[in-house]
Amino acid sequence: MKNAMFAFALAMLFAPFTQAQQLTGAASSESNVATQSPAGEMGIFPATKVKWIDGPASLPAGAKLAVLEGDPAKEGFFTMRLWLPDGFKVAPHWHPKVEHVTVISGTFNLGMGEKFEQAGASEMPAGTFGHWPAGMRHFAWVKGDTVIQLHGIGPWTITYVNPSDDPRNMKK
Repeated sequence: MKNAMFAFALAMLFAPFTQAQQLTGAASSESNVATQSPAGEMGIFPATKVKWIDGPASLPAGAKLAVLEGDPAKEGFFTMRLWLPDGFKVAPHWHPKVEHVTVISGTFNLGMGEKFEQAGASEMPAGTFGHWPAGMRHFAWVKGDTVIQLHGIGPWTITYVNPSDDPRNMKK
């Protein structure tokens, strides 16, 4: 149960990439953010061929994003990966849709609740899959450079519990 809650919170944590509009502005507007697999076509992506771009504005600086299928900013199925540097943290947040996360490499840590408290969180090492329900409050951090794969039905958005934690609200 604890691991399931952790996985759910983790998924919710990264769903925060942005709201459809925000994700579109942060990633989809860039020419190199195009989906690597056009709709209706087959796609196979060896790790060495995945095209990474800077992460969306809805996540702290340092994240990288690769959209493999679909468009997370629009209605419909999507698959994307996030590369997160060692020590990367995502403040408490939630997503309006179910989040599905698979840890490809590194260690993803997921905590539940509206406060970032590492005690009692679930550790998700490489190979772990988790999903959690829409609206679940959660937060995350990684140990070592970590790659997670997110898939679901867009648009994929994130709402931070504390608006001051939202990187989109930070002064530049």
